[in-house]
Amino acid sequence: MYDELTKKDIEKIEQEIEYRKLVVRKEAIEAVKEARAHGDLSENFEYHAAKKEKNSNESRIRYLERMIKTAVIVDDTSKEDEVGLNNTVEVYFEEEDETETYKLVTTVRGNSLEGRISIESPLGKALFGHKAGDRVKVEVNDSYSYYVTIRRIENTGDDGTDQLRKY
Repeated sequence: MYDELTKKDIEKIEQEIEYRKLVVRKEAIEAVKEARAHGDLSENFEYHAAKKEKNSNESRIRYLERMIKTAVIVDDTSKEDEVGLNNTVEVYFEEEDETETYKLVTTVRGNSLEGRISIESPLGKALFGHKAGDRVKVEVNDSYSYYVTIRRIENTGDDGTDQLRKY
């Protein structure tokens, strides 16, 4: 797995784990108890739904704990003139003759629909460490690549408002 995460990502994941253990787990256990009290478990839809929700929460906790355990911690600071984590980058796509703006983030915060791309994505990898004005080759796979030009880099920082991507 080995997700690249910042210290702030780890903190957010730890907060979610704590919330799930202290709040969601307690609510799920109560829901199972209440549904069990309604009688015949073989035909009790509430009981099966409550059990499924409880198991889903426990699975998410295990997933997040494993993510932290296997994570590679990355530094979210970058040079003033280079593309790095939490920088907003204006990119010119030569093939489409279009300009797009993206924010480079870690995997758990990536959401292309909101303009946040992971530093582990083909475009993120290609842009990382380059400067404004650089023409960069983006290698999607062995048989397809394309070129982009970095037009502008803005150091937007991490305001902590990005949500962790749910799996």
